[in-house]
Amino acid sequence: MRRAAVPVLVSALALSAAACGKAGDDDNDSGGSGSDNKSIGLLLPDSVTTRYEQFDRPFFEAKVKELCDDCTVSYNNAGADAAKQAQQVSTMVTKGVKVIVVSAQDSAAIKSSIDAAVKKGVKVIAYDRLAQGPVSAYVSFDNKKVGELQGQALLDSLGAKATPKANVVMINGDDADPNAALFKEGAHSVLDGKVKIAYEQSGLWKDSVAAQKMKAAITQLGKKNIAGVYAANDGMAGGIATTLKGAGISGIPLTGQDAELAGIQRIVAGTQSSTVYKAFKPEADAAAQLAVNLLEGKSIDSLATTTMTNGSGDKVPSQLLTPVSVTVDNIKDTVIKDKLYTVDQICTAEYAAACKKAGLQ
Repeated sequence: MRRAAVPVLVSALALSAAACGKAGDDDNDSGGSGSDNKSIGLLLPDSVTTRYEQFDRPFFEAKVKELCDDCTVSYNNAGADAAKQAQQVSTMVTKGVKVIVVSAQDSAAIKSSIDAAVKKGVKVIAYDRLAQGPVSAYVSFDNKKVGELQGQALLDSLGAKATPKANVVMINGDDADPNAALFKEGAHSVLDGKVKIAYEQSGLWKDSVAAQKMKAAITQLGKKNIAGVYAANDGMAGGIATTLKGAGISGIPLTGQDAELAGIQRIVAGTQSSTVYKAFKPEADAAAQLAVNLLEGKSIDSLATTTMTNGSGDKVPSQLLTPVSVTVDNIKDTVIKDKLYTVDQICTAEYAAACKKAGLQ
C-alpha cells in the first residue's frame, strides 16, 4: 500500500500587484454599481463540503486583497440549492459586480444565469466545476486524473486481491456536477478489467445518501463479498465508513477525495485507505488572479494555458492544477508539509495511538 510522496504543484502566477485592500464578507460588500466599481463576486455551492468555507473562501479573499488594493469581494454560498445560486448571480449583477467566480451547484441549470450576466457585461469564471454558458475562464484540477488516482490507490490497497472477480462498490458523485463524470471516467479507466464493479450508484455528494447506497450494496452482494469501495469524496466516504463499521466489515480499502480533516483521520485510523489532495490555496489563488486580471482588462493568456469545452459547447480558457494521492505513507509530505493541517489537528486524543503507529507523533 506504500506510495511515494508526490510533491504538490503550486500554480505559478507571474503577475505582481499592490498589497492591502478590502475583502468583504457578504453581498453587502459589492461596492456599488458605478463604472469605477471594482467588485468581484464569489459564489460557492454548499457548506456540507468543508473545504469551501474553511479554505477556498478565505484563500480567495486573501489573494484578492493582496492583488488589488481597491477591490472588494462579495460572497454567497448556495447551500446546495441551484435555484438559490441562480438568484445570487442575478443579485450580484444588479448590484454591479463586474466579475463573478462561481462553483456551480448545477452546471447546466446555471447556464441561463451566466448568459444573462454576460449580456450585462459581467465576466464569469467557473471555479472547480466547469459551468455551462459563455464563461471567460475556468480554474480547477485535472479531474480525470483525480479519478485515475482514486482507482489506482484502490488497486494498490487491494494488492494481490485485485482480481477480475473481486467485487468493488462504486459510489459516485452528483451527476449535476460535471467533475463527477470525470472522476468516474478516470476511475473506470484504471479499475475496469482489474476488478469487478459489482454495484455502482450516485451518492449525490451526501454522506447520508452514500450510507444508504452502501447498505443496499451490502444487502445485494453480502458483507463477505465486497473487496473494496470507491467513494468519490471524503464526505461520502464518512457515511460509507460508518455503514461498513455497523455491518461488521473492516480491513477493506475505501477511497475518498478533498483531503478533509475527517478523511485524513480515517486514513490514520485505517478506516479509509486514501484520499486525493487538491491543494486549495493554489486553486483559489489562481481564481483570484484570473478575476483581478479580467476586472482590470489584462490578458489571462499566461494563466489559462489550456482549453476545455463545457457542456454547452463553449471553449473555455482553462488553468488545470495537479492533484495528489494521499495515503497514510505520505500525509507528512502533503497536507502537513503544506500546512493544511497540523499534527495536533490530526492527532487528537481519539487518534493518538493510530498517529504514533503511523509515525506522525
